[in-house]
Amino acid sequence: MLLPILLLSAAGFTVLTTEFVIVGLLPSIARDLDVSIPQAGLLVTLFAFTVAAFGPFLTAYFSRFERRRLFITILVMFGLANTLAALAPNIGVMAIARLLPALGLPVFWALASETAVDIVGPDYAGRAIEKIGFGIVCATVFGIPVGTLISDAWGWRSAFAILAGVAMIKALLLWCYLPATRLHLEQVSLRSQFGILRRPLMIGHVLLSILVFCGMFTAYTYLADILERLAGFNGTVVGWCLMGFGAVGLIGNSLGGRMVDRHPLIASMVFCAFMIGGMVALVPSIHSILGLAAALGVWGVTQAALFLVSHVRLMKAAPHAPAFAASLNIAGGNLGIGLGAMVGGRVIDNLGLGSLGFAAAGFILLSILLALALMGAKSRTVYA
Repeated sequence: MLLPILLLSAAGFTVLTTEFVIVGLLPSIARDLDVSIPQAGLLVTLFAFTVAAFGPFLTAYFSRFERRRLFITILVMFGLANTLAALAPNIGVMAIARLLPALGLPVFWALASETAVDIVGPDYAGRAIEKIGFGIVCATVFGIPVGTLISDAWGWRSAFAILAGVAMIKALLLWCYLPATRLHLEQVSLRSQFGILRRPLMIGHVLLSILVFCGMFTAYTYLADILERLAGFNGTVVGWCLMGFGAVGLIGNSLGGRMVDRHPLIASMVFCAFMIGGMVALVPSIHSILGLAAALGVWGVTQAALFLVSHVRLMKAAPHAPAFAASLNIAGGNLGIGLGAMVGGRVIDNLGLGSLGFAAAGFILLSILLALALMGAKSRTVYA
């Protein structure tokens, strides 16, 4: 039972690295394609908004397909898209290369999560998705920073070329070792799945994911630029900083998997509160090695935890349609990512890089207030 989850986790590493590797490559891409950093940041927005716009619909439709073939097809598509990114001559072609995998990511992530929960049962959903999340966190620990180091050594195009090859290898591994999955006999209708959006509490949960991810990516999208321009680090040092940021995320992934099974909303508030501290402390500590390490550490732990907590929180809120609920979290989270990249770009243009942490913390504070409101609304519903 463990091997299929580990294979999906390894595939998830490639899928999420494809989305987020660009964070560490933005300065190089902007220079090579002759655009500004905020303009290059719109590539993050494009990917995220595509996921948000199409994710729930694609997941609801493809949930009826046999999972092994579907996952392999998605990974092949990622391989081809990353090849196109490696060859992109301008920002327009690069945008197309980012658009294609954005269509496959929500389908893979939501259905891989549902498959993992099917294996272990709903009572251990957090722990099962923690294992899937391990691949996601490893994308942050190794994928994003290694991509930055590769870019510094051989150019950003090499990072996408290597990622294309890895995607094809993962597709081959799934073809060889992932067993064909049994289709659910009791398919939930599309109408029933979309019907959960009529519940105010569900809308509140989706809005919470939007706010959390908007806060995260208002600053995280431009973290490499912060470390280059404000701390004065070169590309190699930035890569190692991003690796450290992701490495502590393994702690957050483990903590999040345990806390979310007990109380999803409390887990959200706790991690959001600590994230505010890390974000606000980053720039004031930028020239102190210990201070910078502490701020990045707190931020890295909480960011990884909130990826998992948000995902499981939505799945637990709609147990009869967990894959669709997961797709709503992915859609809401990516809408937040896209908005955050846009807001961060505007903050840089108008207030400067040093203000990003405070702007991001404002969205996270709103997330805490919304989580409190959802707890109150849930209590009233239970006792009504």
